[in-house]
Amino acid sequence: MVGALLLVMGLSLSGPEQIDAPIAGAEGDADGSAAELGAAPAPEVIGEPPLEPPWRDFIVGHGDNLSLIFNRAGFNDTDLYRVARNNDDRSLRRIYPGETISFQSDPDGDLLALRHEQSPLLTTVYERQGDAFIASDLTRVPERVARDVSMTIDSSLFIAGSDAGLSDGMIMELAGIFGGVIDFVMDPRTGDTIHVLYEELVQDGERYDDGPILAASFTNRGETFEAYRYTDAEGDTSYYNEVGVSMRKAFLLAPLDFTRVSSNFNPNRLHPIYKTRRPHRGTDYAAPRGTPVYAAGDGRVTEAGYTRQNGNYVFIQHGEQFETHYLHLHRLRVKKGARVKQGNVIGTVGSTGAATGPHLHYEFLVNGVHRNPRTVHKILPKARSLPEEELPRYLASIRQPVHQLASLRDSQQVALAECRNPTLSASCRAPVPMVLMRCSSQPKGIKASWLAPIIARCRRHFGTKFWRFDNRGGTNYTDWPHSMCS
Repeated sequence: MVGALLLVMGLSLSGPEQIDAPIAGAEGDADGSAAELGAAPAPEVIGEPPLEPPWRDFIVGHGDNLSLIFNRAGFNDTDLYRVARNNDDRSLRRIYPGETISFQSDPDGDLLALRHEQSPLLTTVYERQGDAFIASDLTRVPERVARDVSMTIDSSLFIAGSDAGLSDGMIMELAGIFGGVIDFVMDPRTGDTIHVLYEELVQDGERYDDGPILAASFTNRGETFEAYRYTDAEGDTSYYNEVGVSMRKAFLLAPLDFTRVSSNFNPNRLHPIYKTRRPHRGTDYAAPRGTPVYAAGDGRVTEAGYTRQNGNYVFIQHGEQFETHYLHLHRLRVKKGARVKQGNVIGTVGSTGAATGPHLHYEFLVNGVHRNPRTVHKILPKARSLPEEELPRYLASIRQPVHQLASLRDSQQVALAECRNPTLSASCRAPVPMVLMRCSSQPKGIKASWLAPIIARCRRHFGTKFWRFDNRGGTNYTDWPHSMCS
């Protein structure tokens, strides 16, 4: 009994020590872990990258030069010399008003880089590398977007093209394409129709420039002329008709465009200044002073000067048989002996010499004999055609634009037929021409390219200010009363 009691007492005395021991060990482990954690290196803090030094922009103004711009930016001619020293052939050789030149400095205020923005598509950057500045070009390529437009001549090709949203340059290009088959001074008539497929260059969602004309058709007095852009096997790009005959003839039918003829070829006309019967061996094209005058064909300038009667004049020899004369020019752009290509500007319209007003007097000679410039094309050399072996490739390449032009012509004919329809004639005379809106097929509006063909036909019924429309991308006409559409 006593032994059992002693055993119980022994266990009770030794129990707490055994229980406390693991705790003490745990505390020791915790202290050790804490020591180890305290000895671990602190995580590295990654700092933000240094900010790029800002650019300071300067717009080139009239009369500016690089020295003035560098001084305006806080730099001197030594800095300019360091930039230009190894870059003599780069963009800074010529700067133009409106361009942007930007400067970047380091923390010490020294020139770090220079940026020359020449256009939205080309920027040259000069970066400091050691003691030199190295140039590099940054180029951008605009997006090419296919466009089409249809127009009807109401007064002139120029006005029709402008109303259709074409730029002056594209209208001139269009006239150049058809200049060998159409005299744009005499031939166009009210109601003539034109359809054009072309590309537009777009940068950052906005129009940047014109692209090339891909195909076009011109219906003049019921006869349709077609032209298609094509690059042949030798890499030369030109325009050909639907059977592969070049649109470029030996001579332009008229050496300038979009003007009116003031005096015809007449060997017995009364001279307006001398009041005597003098032969008029040419054609007078009245035009504003400064209008460009083109070489009618390839050739060599045999005379370029001034006389009291002719004023400023240019004579061009085209081969052995043909010669063209251009009189009463305001300014000459060529000199005697110069070689010219068809379409080159050789001068501008003026009223020098025996002239009553600004106009171009144009003469055409065949073997030294004056011929009527308007009819001489009937005896001129024929245009060249594509080689027989290349014709299949050409015809395959124009298959799609041929269908596109045909579709544009068909749409225009449908529109004109609707306007002529007696049941719809009241709509053409109404204040709001209901016929111009196909409510069933296009309830959200119609494209202005569909409107253009019938504008000229219906305009006389209700005036010219009945609506505003945008020929470029089409206009939404949902504000027109739908109840009036039938």
